[in-house]
Amino acid sequence: MIGRLSGLLAEKNPPQILVDCQGVGYEVDVPMSTFYNLPALGERVQLLTHFVVREDAQVLYGFASAAERAAFRQLVKISGVGPRTALAVLSGMSVAELAQAVTAQQAGRLVKVPGIGKKTAERLLLELRGKLGADLDAPLAAPASDAHGDILQALLALGYSEKEAGAALKALPPGSGVSDGIRQALKALAK
Repeated sequence: MIGRLSGLLAEKNPPQILVDCQGVGYEVDVPMSTFYNLPALGERVQLLTHFVVREDAQVLYGFASAAERAAFRQLVKISGVGPRTALAVLSGMSVAELAQAVTAQQAGRLVKVPGIGKKTAERLLLELRGKLGADLDAPLAAPASDAHGDILQALLALGYSEKEAGAALKALPPGSGVSDGIRQALKALAK
């Protein structure tokens, strides 16, 4: 319904801002990535928006880029993920970081976002697979990333820390398969 706002930035109270559009003030919730890139109060601002109508509220969400809005829309389509959770995800990581986490199937990166537990992170990875990152040339790197993601998950399941598992992954030769990669990583960690 409301796709874009252009006006003067009247107030900034994270995560909400007030945009004055020729005398009408729109309260807009924005992710912190957008918030940090806003101009000073009284300056012109232009935001892409997503309008949510619920039984008890009508809320306008604003984004600095089309990629942020597209990621937000993909997130809110997932069962159990509402606009507030989607905003938290986009506040905790950039769209590119989210796409990389999804491509590599790294639940650990999503769990670091406040309000995202292990089950929600796994559901996000499952639901977003193939829907994010197409514009970032991620599919070309997907096979190696998928194997590395599986190896990482196996090492974490065996009790290694993310730091130890990450170091072992870096030592692997490119193009390692999952089972061979796990074997080599375990040898490297045993030293």
